[in-house]
Amino acid sequence: MPNTRCYTLPILLISLTLLLSSSCSRTGEKIQPISQNPMNNTSAVIIRNDPLFDQLVPRDAVVEKLLDGHKWTEGPAWDKKSGYLLFSDIPNNAIFKWQEGKGESLFMQPAGYSGKEPFTGREPGTNGLTFDSSGRLVACEHGDRRISRLEADGKTKTTIVDKFEGKRFNSPNDLVYSSKGDLYFTDPPYGLPKQMDDPARELDYCGVYLLNSKGKLSLLTREITRPNGIALSPDEKRLYVACSDPEKAVWMVYDLKPDGTITNGKIFFDATEWARAKKPGLPDGMKVDMKGNLFATGPGGVHVFSPEGKLLGTFDTGVPTANVAWGDDGSTLYITANTTLLRVRLTTRGF
Repeated sequence: MPNTRCYTLPILLISLTLLLSSSCSRTGEKIQPISQNPMNNTSAVIIRNDPLFDQLVPRDAVVEKLLDGHKWTEGPAWDKKSGYLLFSDIPNNAIFKWQEGKGESLFMQPAGYSGKEPFTGREPGTNGLTFDSSGRLVACEHGDRRISRLEADGKTKTTIVDKFEGKRFNSPNDLVYSSKGDLYFTDPPYGLPKQMDDPARELDYCGVYLLNSKGKLSLLTREITRPNGIALSPDEKRLYVACSDPEKAVWMVYDLKPDGTITNGKIFFDATEWARAKKPGLPDGMKVDMKGNLFATGPGGVHVFSPEGKLLGTFDTGVPTANVAWGDDGSTLYITANTTLLRVRLTTRGF
């Protein structure tokens, strides 16, 4: 989802990495993190709507701000083998690395747009990130309009998929692998300079796709106006898709058939009234814990839903919040929120 506003974020601050200066305002210009300095500590708002929330989030849980100063953070992904977090800064066309005890460093730039001409839009970089079964980084690239894989040498990129029926994607946004190696992903227009009205647009819809483990690409649905975040239930019988359309700000859920395609689509939770009330953000990235609870970014922060769609609680960040990732031993939730990277220690675990 595109970043549209900036807010002051009242959250416990561990360290601040100042990344940007006035010399780094042009898309694609090399940026380097500089020294991290401690600042005053304040508390975030954790809202508990249901007693079940206490089984997932300790009563003394605190949301920590790990860094600030980016333009728009997205796509956090934990590298289990190396023990660090990667995340996208989309406007800066960069991927950053954060590691406990070492802080932040630039991992890749350019990341999502490799063209020689200056990018004329706001979101050239990578968006959603994940790792495949071999531990290779797989990224949704806005500017290059593809899903790519970073090979083991750490330098070579391979295009996994960039077209459907001969037409280029809009700008792949988020993705998730099944245990069988099937890749599900969304394709809204946010990476195109003029979005739906962009003259370079080749598809006249926004789609949700499946690239199965044998390489067959299927369009699952074109009925979601702005498909965004995407996640699988732990048993891989359900697929969740966020719609970041302010006029229909919902999370959809689908049953998965044996071949990986979808059926029985319905609204899982409708947040349109939250969006109309001007709560910051729209339905975006999400992850599921081992019990099937959905941790979903949307208007007002990160919302936690039961598998039945009941709102259990919220991490109210006060800013547009883009995505989440499980990290460390699986019980830490990392959150990309506006210009920041946050984390909170939980009782539950992701998978």
